[in-house]
Amino acid sequence: MMTLSRFAAVAAVLVLPTAALAQTPPSASHRALAAGYKALTVCSAVHTAQEAGASRTPASVEAHELVGIYPELQPLIADMKAERAGDVVSVAWDAAAPPRIATYTPGRGCVIEPMGYVVGSAPARAPLARRTSAPELPSAAPRGNAAALTGAVERAFNDGFGAGTKTTGVVVLQNGRIVAEHYAPDFGPHVPQRTWSVAKSLAGTLIGAAVQRGEADVKAPAAISNWRGPGDPRGAITLEALMRMASGLTSDTAGNRTDALYFGGTAADEQAPGWPLLAPVGSTYRYANNDTLLAVMAIAPTFAAHPPAELFDRLGMRHTFAETDWRGNYILSSQVWTTARDLARFGQLYVQDGVWEGERVLPEGWRAFVSTPSGPQPSTGAFGYGATFWVMNRSEGVPADAFAAFGNRGQYVVIVPSRNVVIVRRGEDPAGKGFDVAAFARDVLAALD
Repeated sequence: MMTLSRFAAVAAVLVLPTAALAQTPPSASHRALAAGYKALTVCSAVHTAQEAGASRTPASVEAHELVGIYPELQPLIADMKAERAGDVVSVAWDAAAPPRIATYTPGRGCVIEPMGYVVGSAPARAPLARRTSAPELPSAAPRGNAAALTGAVERAFNDGFGAGTKTTGVVVLQNGRIVAEHYAPDFGPHVPQRTWSVAKSLAGTLIGAAVQRGEADVKAPAAISNWRGPGDPRGAITLEALMRMASGLTSDTAGNRTDALYFGGTAADEQAPGWPLLAPVGSTYRYANNDTLLAVMAIAPTFAAHPPAELFDRLGMRHTFAETDWRGNYILSSQVWTTARDLARFGQLYVQDGVWEGERVLPEGWRAFVSTPSGPQPSTGAFGYGATFWVMNRSEGVPADAFAAFGNRGQYVVIVPSRNVVIVRRGEDPAGKGFDVAAFARDVLAALD
């Protein structure tokens, strides 16, 4: 059996250039990772939709979530078959090894089990009771040019903001009411999709809720037990530095390639804390999943009394599922499944400056904190970075106070407090195909008073 630590080491093959991979037969770890990607994706898509009262089939997932993915995984996944048996999805990848397994638990979504997993050997995972009903978001006619708004939404579904992109859902809120909503076939208001890195902004919101309860301090060193040894310089990394991607830590890859964790079965508390400092804390911007994973680990003791689902249910996000690794660590850097309507509610919380139904959920000033680029900034690109949110103050036609949650494959939640507007765009954009979210936001805002 391949151990988790060995899998994490050999998973580095995934970051080789595609041309190099094409010259080398895929390794066992490479094939196992592809199988894990497929097992988890099918499990999460099918079961969260079912729990939300909608319907997805493995064939639908194959046609949408499992095409246009990382080019080194695409041909392997296409040749693998996902088998469903109750709450388990399995994908065979080697005749001499057990299949990769993903397991569903009601209220929690799915978990990718570790390599070599034998069905029935996982830790006990009790179903999580969820709020089963909440008032639907109200709808209204838009204030502004309704025809122009409809045209902008239609262009989002017809390559108008990026050739080859694939929009699956759009929801626009104005003054807390849905003024535009549309979905692609196989999707709809109750079909969750993976958030990818939009989850980072959800993580920042959970941190804010913990701060409001007096259970976290963003200015204090992050409570990571691995860093408490005498003389460990990582002990100086604050929760804020992690939220601003300014920890100074390095890793094997920057950005969103923590594949051994996401699809391989390695646990977050095994992978994330072990990286060394490369730069002084707070001096360098480096976008990395590990920083968010570590920030979530720092507040993990609060989850016993206040799990992520508590906040989601409070906001009426009853079709939102925060998934964990097999050891129970929340993977709030990427692995949340939710609907466009639920993300609209999330955005509206910030339009309302952290107040929901008359009660303060986030600290006063939290919106300004997460949307202010006060730390080191990306050296390239059109957007700045706040604290788990992107900043859109350099986007033409977009108000300076606009900020957003961005995720892989075209997940966007644009929040414009000065206009009382939230714009949600869900997608399954193929790798290398970019949706111009700034242009879309500009055209939607131009259509609204």
